Amino acid sequence: MKFIFRAFSALAFLILFTNIKVNAQGCVAIRSTGGLCTMDEHPDSANASAGSWLFNSNNRYFRSYKHFIGTQEQKQRIALGTNVINHAYTQDLTLTRIFNNRWSFAVDVPIVDNSRSSLYEHGNKERLSTHSFGLGDIRFTTYAWLLNPAKARKGNIQVGLGLKLATGNYNYQDYFYHTGANDTRTLGPVDQSIQLGDGGTGITTEINTYYNFTHKFGLYGSFYYLISPRDQNGVSTARGSTPNAKAVANGSDVMSVPDQVMIRGGASYGISKFDFSAGARYECLPVHDLVGGSDGFRRPGYIISAEPGVTYRLKSLSIYAFVPVALKRDRTQSVPDKITTSLTGVYTQGDAAFADYAINIGITYRFK
Repeated sequence: MKFIFRAFSALAFLILFTNIKVNAQGCVAIRSTGGLCTMDEHPDSANASAGSWLFNSNNRYFRSYKHFIGTQEQKQRIALGTNVINHAYTQDLTLTRIFNNRWSFAVDVPIVDNSRSSLYEHGNKERLSTHSFGLGDIRFTTYAWLLNPAKARKGNIQVGLGLKLATGNYNYQDYFYHTGANDTRTLGPVDQSIQLGDGGTGITTEINTYYNFTHKFGLYGSFYYLISPRDQNGVSTARGSTPNAKAVANGSDVMSVPDQVMIRGGASYGISKFDFSAGARYECLPVHDLVGGSDGFRRPGYIISAEPGVTYRLKSLSIYAFVPVALKRDRTQSVPDKITTSLTGVYTQGDAAFADYAINIGITYRFK
């Protein structure tokens, strides 16, 4: 029983680190998906008894600075100093109530601290920064194991259904400086990539699964999808100025509220009090949403990453670190890009800045 619990726990930290809004690393604004899911407790374990609680604090950081159009890196941006640099930090605080060995309920509260420096947003003469800080989009999720834990000892499937609220400020504003003969500054909404929320109420769907081959070795997999029915959130992309004619024509003058996707899978191996894992991670902000419109400004794209990790566990406390390293980055063609292509007859595809890696460090504590 003890080894099954430990194998389960190893998978928990791998399954859901929820920067929802999921964050693909950079201007492709996939935000946190939360701290963890209830796979941190074996459903047939005494530790997962009715009325127990789990508290998780997950800290996620990345620095995006490499620009891509499609899969082609725009290396000249760094050489010329015209690249955008985002620093994104999210602390997810997740509290999970375990009702019994099959059902549980989790609340995830993200605290977000972002900064963004660029030339083009500040008159192209000096690199200056904008910032955002505050509460992100809170998420509530109910989880259930599909198979009877008393019988399904080697493997199981967990499903989750939740609600993401628009609690984060999606019209966060800062000053944009325009240097020149007469220096001026304009107060306006910060870039979509560092907004605290997306402005939409969404439905989250999750599938988490595992299979243990031996006492120490097992496989895991997870799927997360955020359904965002709202088309646009009404926030201007003009940074406090008047939108240009091109943005008005292709609809990118207002921010979009996109769906988000995350898929993870890999293997874990336990040695003493350590659990080591190696897996792959796919994060995507799709061009088109499943429900509702897909208009407005968004930077669609995806990241495929290798994700090594390690967890050290004590009796009631676990400490972990996971570092997904980008293998492939792709900024796909958005709806406004397609509209501009149709209007002008010239193929158009915007860019986005991505990170090389992200750092996830956190703790989980079990109490009653």
